[in-house]
Amino acid sequence: MKKYDVIIIGAGNLGTFHAYHALKAGKKVLMLEKDSEPVEATVRNFGQVVPSGQELDTWFEYGRQSLEIYGELQEKTDISARKNGSYYLASDDDELGLLEEAHLLFQERDYSSTLLNSDTCIEKNPSIKKQYCRGALFFPQELSVEPRLMVHKVRQHLISNLALEYLNNTTVVDCLIKNGICQVVTARGEIFHSEKVAICNGRDFNALFPEIFQNSELVVCKLNMMSTVAIPEVKITGNLLSGLSIRRYDSFKSCPSYLSISTPDEMKIYQDKGIHLLFKQAPDGRIIIGDSHEYAPVSEAAKLDFSIDMSVNELIMDEAKRIIHLPTWQIERYWAGYYSQTSHGGIFEYDINGKIYISTGIGGKGMTTSPGYAKKRISDILI
Repeated sequence: MKKYDVIIIGAGNLGTFHAYHALKAGKKVLMLEKDSEPVEATVRNFGQVVPSGQELDTWFEYGRQSLEIYGELQEKTDISARKNGSYYLASDDDELGLLEEAHLLFQERDYSSTLLNSDTCIEKNPSIKKQYCRGALFFPQELSVEPRLMVHKVRQHLISNLALEYLNNTTVVDCLIKNGICQVVTARGEIFHSEKVAICNGRDFNALFPEIFQNSELVVCKLNMMSTVAIPEVKITGNLLSGLSIRRYDSFKSCPSYLSISTPDEMKIYQDKGIHLLFKQAPDGRIIIGDSHEYAPVSEAAKLDFSIDMSVNELIMDEAKRIIHLPTWQIERYWAGYYSQTSHGGIFEYDINGKIYISTGIGGKGMTTSPGYAKKRISDILI
């Protein structure tokens, strides 16, 4: 009987970095993926690695660790990580005040940031409109990655250099414990054995332990995103995050004046739709724009259908045009992304008899925090 130290179910970002840390600990690891390759939130996101937006002292710290892990991997093989930095653009006095307060909070945590006036910000990113940008907070160490490439590059590195065993198109239909050993059963009737199992199932709540998820506080989120055609004559350096992002992201909720800021009337519809504007330029010149957030409980996730709500995209486009100017706004593609998240903004963890460990619901912070969080989770699993 061939037995592994750890079997990981799910080859998205979270599962892949569980594998990475288990392999680095010298463990024999098998990773199973139900599709030919990951197709959910891992590859449908912006590819912004922004610890600066995370809840301070918790997810921010996981994000900071993730920057180091991405950097270590990039030195070994090209995983598409680029140290472009992140710019938070303030559009009014309230947002500018939050940036000034956040700057001090990050100084206390020895995390480099620089306050920029409007002219300096536009000098670095000439596409930004002066009438929008009152100033910015810049984080030079933050990364951009290409989500449709990154996880595959990391997985291949693990297979080639750390002896990861990987099976795709392999749906797991049961996971149980017999005589102290985990048994993982696939739809083809294969049975794999291991000391421990890590389940990183994203938003797939029906295949394994559905009763656990139906009784949880997990929700599923749908996002609208889009990308322009390639515009190589435009150079957006780094991750651009708008005033709506400042108002939404958890780190800024720690600022002393956060609770006293007002919402302009014209922005209320954006907050109601969960819209905040992000921009990133891909290496081929396309500009990624979004996004929005629509929620449903696990039991009603099917209500988040496959259609693209163009009224939401029109709101996104209207605000995007207020923030930056482009020589063309021709959109090459629209898409929807889906992820699961907890109601408290953390992650859903569930352990079964010290043998089977579920981790899901990391939400929109997966690209930023998965490597750091998975390091901690694997250390708990391997105890």
